[in-house]
Amino acid sequence: MYSLIETKEMMVEIGRKLYEKEYIVASEGNLSTRLDQWRVLTTPAGMCKGQLRAEDLVITDLEGKRVEGKNKPSSELLMHLVVYRERPNVFGVVHAHPRTCTGFAVAGIPLDPALMAEVVVTLGCVPLAEYGTPSTEELADAVGKYIREYDALLLSNHGAITVGKDLLSAYYKMETLEHYAQINLIARTLGRVQPISTENVEKLVALREKYGVEGPSVQCPVSHGGSCPAGGPETVTMTRSQLAGLIEDAVRTITG
Repeated sequence: MYSLIETKEMMVEIGRKLYEKEYIVASEGNLSTRLDQWRVLTTPAGMCKGQLRAEDLVITDLEGKRVEGKNKPSSELLMHLVVYRERPNVFGVVHAHPRTCTGFAVAGIPLDPALMAEVVVTLGCVPLAEYGTPSTEELADAVGKYIREYDALLLSNHGAITVGKDLLSAYYKMETLEHYAQINLIARTLGRVQPISTENVEKLVALREKYGVEGPSVQCPVSHGGSCPAGGPETVTMTRSQLAGLIEDAVRTITG
């Protein structure tokens, strides 16, 4: 358990890391951590997260009302609060705009199928939430639709959000997410994406459960040969043999 001073120092440091990695620019992005069942510490609105000081941070209640601090809380605090309502075990939320993740979000492409063992274990499936106007209930509702089942989301035409048992955990998941997006993009550029088989995904899910990896159980469509839910254009991923089987079934149905 961190003290309030340590928690503020951690938030300032993570804001600096996000800025230095260019996951955010100018006043983009926002961070929050649940302090207890009544209070949330969050970054202020309209300030560069790479240049924050501890005294710039704001404490609100779980309705978003400021209870401590001189600045206005993040304009996207509603999105964070819905996470805390839906996931009582979550104590850290990171929202940023890493280039590659955001590229997938703008293109309407969820980060699937399962391509890397480490990502299946740490993040599971990464769906694409429907578009919602930033700083409004629309965006909070879009996040709330998925966040019970996933620790990382792409936000259509916007960016990404990750959650964890604390702020540091949520930050590392953002690093993992962007790293995975970069590898996914390289594989697509090379012309071939080779998914992990259903059988092997199920083994990875078992490992996740065996080692007590935080977050909801990975009940992701990638482990059943499909794709993650997507708020953008609907896509389906399947092997050549699966496609052939689907065509055969359709022909059989039509011809009786």
